[in-house]
Amino acid sequence: MNIQNLIQLIVFGAFIGLVGWTINNQISRQQIQLKSREDWLIDTLGLTIQGILIPLLQTTLVYGIYHYLFPNHQGYLKISPILSFILSFAVVDYLYYWNHRLLHSKLLWQVHQVHHTVTQMDVLGTSRNTIWTSLLIIYLWLHTLFLYLLVDPTGYLLGVSLTSALDLWRHSRLFIPTNHWLYKLISPWLILPQDHAWHHCSETYHCNYGANLKIWDKLHHTYHQSNTLPSAIGIPTSLTLTQKLFFPFS
Repeated sequence: MNIQNLIQLIVFGAFIGLVGWTINNQISRQQIQLKSREDWLIDTLGLTIQGILIPLLQTTLVYGIYHYLFPNHQGYLKISPILSFILSFAVVDYLYYWNHRLLHSKLLWQVHQVHHTVTQMDVLGTSRNTIWTSLLIIYLWLHTLFLYLLVDPTGYLLGVSLTSALDLWRHSRLFIPTNHWLYKLISPWLILPQDHAWHHCSETYHCNYGANLKIWDKLHHTYHQSNTLPSAIGIPTSLTLTQKLFFPFS
């Protein structure tokens, strides 16, 4: 099995596992049964775009752009797999933190607001977005750039796959009990579904911007800590389906 297949297996396995847990969990199962047809359509399109179209775009158009701009730099960057993993999982995570904060700014909030119409933590709503929002997220551009530059992208790809799997998890309702040993082990440094639920809170959504690590929110005073879950998730919107998909401006 080559590294690309392993990466796909990790992410696909995480998705299938979380969907299976959602169906098996009574509360989560009831919630997805209440999803409107419009939400099902937006979520399905979002997952399709994120899981199929974006990787295809990365390996063709974006990769081709970098090959055109930097024809002599393909495989130019030689670092150890451990460092390339840190680059992917931590350094890019910090850049994403600021990317995410920018999406919450007055300039770009309307583009990002569709993602916050999710009213329940739901793995199927992980990629709910206007169909072109991914073009504004650094993952598309930075991941492709480093995969183009790196001699050995193994560690970097493992970081990408872990980030993607954690993204699916933190949008789910698979909460770790606060008295569990695993919670005590990872909660000081890793963004958990509990933390991301507060990011989707209808009243306190300008917090917990990080994807993987809490250190960025703590460093910049945007971390919201609570031992309870928010009472309400999601924001109301008057956007039509067409606006949500193509032109989310009111």
